[in-house]
Amino acid sequence: QVQLVESGGGSVQAGGSLRLSCAASGDTYSTYFMGWFRQAPGKEREGVAGISTGSGITYYADSVLGRFTISRDNAKNTLYLQMNSLKPEDTAMYYCAAAVRPPRLWYIVQLYNYWGQGTQVTVSS
Repeated sequence: QVQLVESGGGSVQAGGSLRLSCAASGDTYSTYFMGWFRQAPGKEREGVAGISTGSGITYYADSVLGRFTISRDNAKNTLYLQMNSLKPEDTAMYYCAAAVRPPRLWYIVQLYNYWGQGTQVTVSS
């Protein structure tokens, strides 16, 4: 089992940047497929980015492609999400998640086994 704790959220103006971190407990972090998700009020949780184990193949939602970068440091048991050129529509609670088995579709919420409690990102215009 793994515990996930997000940090780095906050309030920024449009065009600004934030870097989210997700610290994982346990010694099996490197074996998990990791993802970032977000949920805005009244909306369903949606996939933002995913990253595989090993070679670290990355996946992105179309809405963040070119602006967000997901990365992982297995030595530090930490997942990151660098968010640049933020827009008001990026406002949401952001969650990191871990999948024991590589998901067929990285953005499917139900394929992840462990979740953090979230960190709030607010982008003002």
